[in-house]
Amino acid sequence: MLEGTDLLAIEGMSHLTVLAIISEIGIEGIRKFPTAKHFTSWLRLAPNNKVSGGKVLSSKVPKGSNRVKIALRRAANAIGNLKDSTPLRDFFHRINFRKGRVSAISATARKLAVIIWNMIIHNKPYINPEGYLYLDQKRKLGIAKRIQKQIDKYGFNPDELNFASS
Repeated sequence: MLEGTDLLAIEGMSHLTVLAIISEIGIEGIRKFPTAKHFTSWLRLAPNNKVSGGKVLSSKVPKGSNRVKIALRRAANAIGNLKDSTPLRDFFHRINFRKGRVSAISATARKLAVIIWNMIIHNKPYINPEGYLYLDQKRKLGIAKRIQKQIDKYGFNPDELNFASS
């Protein structure tokens, strides 16, 4: 029904969520949105930024609901209840720690909507980014690489520096 796109590959998605998307929007309906931002805004999952004079007055998600939004919020809640560590679950828990569970559900539902839009429009399968490194992990790798370059540049031997070679 989705032209070879498997939405059930996303963790937290159920058959009911996929059926809600198909019955409410359909493939041709999703294709009418030029960008994922338009799609999430139509679902009322994108924040409504009200700015006056450079000052942010409000950035809350607007009121209003539809069946797809409800289904995506249920899927986001299911992602939050997962026991295994996945990138979407980790995203949920980061937002939950900072802003609370309700905001985490909305943010994860928006992320799910963007993933679904990209899967259907670009006809790409969902690839779970297991190898994602957080910023502090990237910095540690960068420092290690820089030290290794300097050791190689000056011609030191790991035995001379009393380092264990890995």
